[in-house]
Amino acid sequence: MNRLERLFEKLMPAFAKFSNFKAIIALKDGFVLTMPLTLIGSIFMLIANLPISNWNEIMAGFFGPDWAAPLNQVTGATFDIIALIGVFGIAYSYVKSNNIEAVPAGIIGIISFLIVTNSFVLSEAGDKIGGVIPKTWTGGQGMITSILVGLAVGAIYSWFMKRNIRIKLPESVPTGVSNAFSALIPGFAIMLLSMIMYIICDQLQGVSMTEIIYQVLQIPMQNLSDTLPGIIVIMALISIFWWFGLHGPNIVMGIMAPILTSNALANQAVLDAGQALTVGENAKIVTVQVVDIYAKFGGAGITLGFIFAALFVARSQQVKQLSKMSLVPGLFNINEPMIFGLPIVFNPLMLIPFVTVPVLATLMTYFSVLTGFVAPFNAVQVPWTTPPFISGFILSGWQGVVLQLAILIVAVVVYYPFVKMLDKVSVAQEQPTTEQAV
Repeated sequence: MNRLERLFEKLMPAFAKFSNFKAIIALKDGFVLTMPLTLIGSIFMLIANLPISNWNEIMAGFFGPDWAAPLNQVTGATFDIIALIGVFGIAYSYVKSNNIEAVPAGIIGIISFLIVTNSFVLSEAGDKIGGVIPKTWTGGQGMITSILVGLAVGAIYSWFMKRNIRIKLPESVPTGVSNAFSALIPGFAIMLLSMIMYIICDQLQGVSMTEIIYQVLQIPMQNLSDTLPGIIVIMALISIFWWFGLHGPNIVMGIMAPILTSNALANQAVLDAGQALTVGENAKIVTVQVVDIYAKFGGAGITLGFIFAALFVARSQQVKQLSKMSLVPGLFNINEPMIFGLPIVFNPLMLIPFVTVPVLATLMTYFSVLTGFVAPFNAVQVPWTTPPFISGFILSGWQGVVLQLAILIVAVVVYYPFVKMLDKVSVAQEQPTTEQAV
């Protein structure tokens, strides 16, 4: 363990530096802007697809056969523009981190994304219909393009503004007007570069840059993430980073959340096409819900397992009282009191269960989907503070509740011997204090 600690002590500055890169922060903060859309869209999608037997027939009896059309309209207006919101948020966050007025950069990011994306669709007869924005590319399939364009726009816009390569107006001019004119030169340069990229891709490959990125980067990345080793590495890294005091979800999911969300949206696209999701054929198993709802409910490491084990067997006042205080936050997936109060950070005794439990939860969830016990996840998401069992039921019906309960039981069993060892150490440390009090 000492060797491992020394190794990570050497690596920690690099990890911390990586997590503080402007591009990583912009990606994390920018993607957060998509969360309200996906959560609101999920509510309407959930109403249209409640996991209740004969739900469609019941609603059709009251409201007619097209009862779900208005709900699907809202869903399409949220999930199908997630790439546009993402490119705005990433460009905005990057520029804002440089203390520059950032709204124009976000708008330019959207425009640049649309420039490098085809503005036509093909009909079933093969006719080109122009003057449209294809939702195929503004949703999940355009996610990686939105990241790359957002970061590029943010960096280029910041470069121009830092060097004062912009139109300057007198101070008497209102701020809004001045900011708009300041964006003209960097905006023109960025849009010109976007147009050149569109021409190059169109002439060399006959498709847009968005389609090339999807084929060359996004599909391989989604396929790689949709593997058992891939999700195990993701969950292990989240716990390991937390153990060293670094915010594991921010570092790992800041990069992986867009990709895993794209997996969920790919599943939703299959359903929207009127097809059934079939594992091994057209369904992605590993989506963002696997991480948020099943592999780290109660917080990273599923420390609810520790809390329940401690409530059963702990004799130490420190462990017992901390577990009691951490129970309610843990039910809402907040476990910083455990991570920093116990602490789990740099605690050699807690490293093994803290990493092992989410990996086991991942295995249980993966094989539950693989065997058909739980259906592959679609675009429906729930707020990250939704308590376990409620979140499981919303996503997967009673099967989700059973799966989360089984994971919690496994977590309690794995944490139990470590709780006993930690409790023994804490009791020994408290004994002298108790004797002095007597």
